[in-house]
Amino acid sequence: MTTTTRRRAERLLSGLALAVLATAPAQAFDLALPATARLAEERITDPGSYAVPLAPWTEMEGLPEHAVEGRIQRQAWRIDATGLTVLQIMEPLRAQLEEAGWEILLDCPARTCGGFDFRFATEVMKGPAMYVDLAAYRYLSARSPEGTYITLLVSRSPAAGFVQVIRASAAPAAPETAPGTTPAEEPTKEAVVATATPDLIQTLEAQGHAVLPDLTFASGAEKLAPGDVASLDELARYLTDDPARRVLFVGHTDATGSAAANVEISRRRAQAARNYLREKGISDGQMEADGAGYLAPVASNLGDEGRRENRRVEVVLLPAVE
Repeated sequence: MTTTTRRRAERLLSGLALAVLATAPAQAFDLALPATARLAEERITDPGSYAVPLAPWTEMEGLPEHAVEGRIQRQAWRIDATGLTVLQIMEPLRAQLEEAGWEILLDCPARTCGGFDFRFATEVMKGPAMYVDLAAYRYLSARSPEGTYITLLVSRSPAAGFVQVIRASAAPAAPETAPGTTPAEEPTKEAVVATATPDLIQTLEAQGHAVLPDLTFASGAEKLAPGDVASLDELARYLTDDPARRVLFVGHTDATGSAAANVEISRRRAQAARNYLREKGISDGQMEADGAGYLAPVASNLGDEGRRENRRVEVVLLPAVE
């Protein structure tokens, strides 16, 4: 890192006014982000579970992980309009952990971590709160002397930096109960503590693509539910405001069934979104539709929740008509 770049990073970090774990217990370690960072989303599950990556992904072993059960805090941070590289964002965060006595378990750039395979084997918060460039990210996992785990995922888009922080605190051992009694079950509590995610059009223009979150499909289904679709209505207004704008709808499926069948289903899902906008008066020249089948998952296909996330339609911003 050059002297000029280092000084720039130090200026960005000088405020350290944002404690990334401010909602954790008072005695917890506070990891500080640049003063320009803002919290995009936070979720706390207590009790919950989290698989902490311990080593890079390999074809032989997959992703080595350590399962932690207890209080799980997930945060996504956005650093707007920063010139810092992914390494320059990660470096001071790693230094804070090392100075506080944390043991670094895994610290790797995208290629060393396992690239695409590592990204889709570990937990990543959804966009637009979190963005990951598959060719330019860094990952770190660490353990405190008290046994708390933390993972950091850093990446960036052309306009902003993104930091995901997941902290996992193991639950204390349950107290012994007297013979013949049953311990009371504590319900799982999950709260969205803060959300400040950009809207659909902001995400589309900043990242070039966006998931249409209110388009949901049952396995094998290809039609939209009856009624208005807010995300498509917003796109209709966007395209109406400027007839030179163009978009591509891309349908996706889970991994159930053959590749050929899933490609066809995904195309029909994309076409359903295009037909909706056609009925709103948008010309065919402003829209295209295609399908990727199950080739671009955003979650694991091993569980119902992951398969449900993979059944989606994304919109891609195309170059304007000249």
